[in-house]
This record gives sequence, C-alpha cells and structure tokens, in this order.
Amino acid sequence: MAASVNETTALEPAGLGPRLGAIVIDQILFVLVASLYASPSATPWPAVLVLVVANTFFLGLFGQTPGMRLCRVRCAAYPEDGVIGLFRGLIRAVLLALFIPAIILNSQGRGLHDRAAGSIVVAVPKP
Repeated sequence: MAASVNETTALEPAGLGPRLGAIVIDQILFVLVASLYASPSATPWPAVLVLVVANTFFLGLFGQTPGMRLCRVRCAAYPEDGVIGLFRGLIRAVLLALFIPAIILNSQGRGLHDRAAGSIVVAVPKP
C-alpha cells in the first residue's frame, strides 16, 4: 500500500481556500505591476508575463509569492521539501498561467502544474 504524503514527507497540504486566496492576491498584484507598462484592457499578455516571471523568481528562490506569504502557504519540492529552484519554478509558472492545471487536484491536493514541477503547496505552521 502506498504511503500518504504526510507519512512520506511530513508536509501538510494547504487547503483550497488559502491557495485560491494567494492566487487572487498575486493576480491583482501582477495586473497592477503590468499596468505600469501596458493597459490590461488593451493588452492582457503583460500580466501573464509578469505572473510567469514573478512566480519563477519567488517560488524558485524563496518558495513563496507575496500572495502565498499573506495566506500562509508555501510551495515546496516534493517529496524532499525545500525550494524548487528556477527551472522547476518556470515549469510550474508556465502551467499555472494556463490555469486549467491548477484546478485539477489529486488526493494530495497537488495540481497538474505541481505534479509536472515536482512540487506541493503546503500550509505554513503558525509560530
């Protein structure tokens, strides 16, 4: 019988609410940043580009985007924990920009983008 994510890694998957909250906060932030360069209503792709670049940078190096930090979740390498690195962060960010992989979750709460990048979104314990 396969071991559960909690038995193999001691990582507690984040709930859907904090994950959605984090992505909404990040999307608003990324649209605001992109609007400094182009009008989001006239040219929507700069916000997507900012999403990919920011997610790659923040998740690859720090394990959290600003929205994730506010919602107390982080992205960890699966199953070993730790940051995922820039390459895996880029894979995850590109697939997240497509959005569909993010809403197809398995029993461990990992979306298609998490499985492709070898990551998992986990709750940050309260201090």
